[in-house]
Amino acid sequence: MSTLEGKTLFITGASRGIGKAIALRAARDGANIAIAAKTKEPHPKLDGTVYTAAEEIEAAGGKALPCIVDIRYEDQVEAAVAKTVETFGGIDILVNNASAIMLTGTTHTPMKRYDLMHDVNTRGTFLCGQKCIPHLAKADNPHILNLSPPLQMLEKWFAPHVAYTMAKYGMSLCVLGWAGELRDMGIAANTLWPRTTIDTAAVRNLLGGVELANRSRTPEIIADAAHVILTKPAKEFTGNFCIDDETLASVGVTDLSKYAVDPSQELAPDFFV
Repeated sequence: MSTLEGKTLFITGASRGIGKAIALRAARDGANIAIAAKTKEPHPKLDGTVYTAAEEIEAAGGKALPCIVDIRYEDQVEAAVAKTVETFGGIDILVNNASAIMLTGTTHTPMKRYDLMHDVNTRGTFLCGQKCIPHLAKADNPHILNLSPPLQMLEKWFAPHVAYTMAKYGMSLCVLGWAGELRDMGIAANTLWPRTTIDTAAVRNLLGGVELANRSRTPEIIADAAHVILTKPAKEFTGNFCIDDETLASVGVTDLSKYAVDPSQELAPDFFV
């Protein structure tokens, strides 16, 4: 399988950044996209809404269903999943992309932010999986893809920001468990993580501003790597913790220069790799 034509993807956080890039890549194949995101009104620091993303997806050749969803709330996720199934007839792929971040040490992490990261990253991912699995089980080549890091239990990844690392690793732990739990159902569960930083709103607004963004790659590298994973046979490719450049290299793509925001800059490595 080399195309996502006719497939239905439920993508969290797909109104911008990596989630939208994955949606647009699938849309070019002719896929159906449920955009599960919170932004319904323009934000001064964040580009796009679920509605502008839907317009881009339709223009790219896909079909879009904008869903206003805060994945912390079970009723909202249930309603979005039900609307997706009603609109497109099922769900073939779940992409857990939505995430919250705060890179602070233990004594500088307000419990409100701790709760947000764990509620969105770990609990939200688990919740979306729980609600989508019954529908994925009916699909021909069902996949779950979490945008989360490889599981390396090393002090250096936890010490600088314990709360954030725990929350992101929680997403990867879901995959570790789901790969085994869902294997007999034919549902693949994998993660995908970038080798370098990616030019997203989080990088520009929270992490390093324009300077770090210029040392990053564009979200399209994640979108292309995700496409490789999501078109693999689900029964043959599950339980993997994938890195974007390695995934592209596996299909012969080794020149990654087109993904650099500024090719003259040295690329900045991401966390956890």
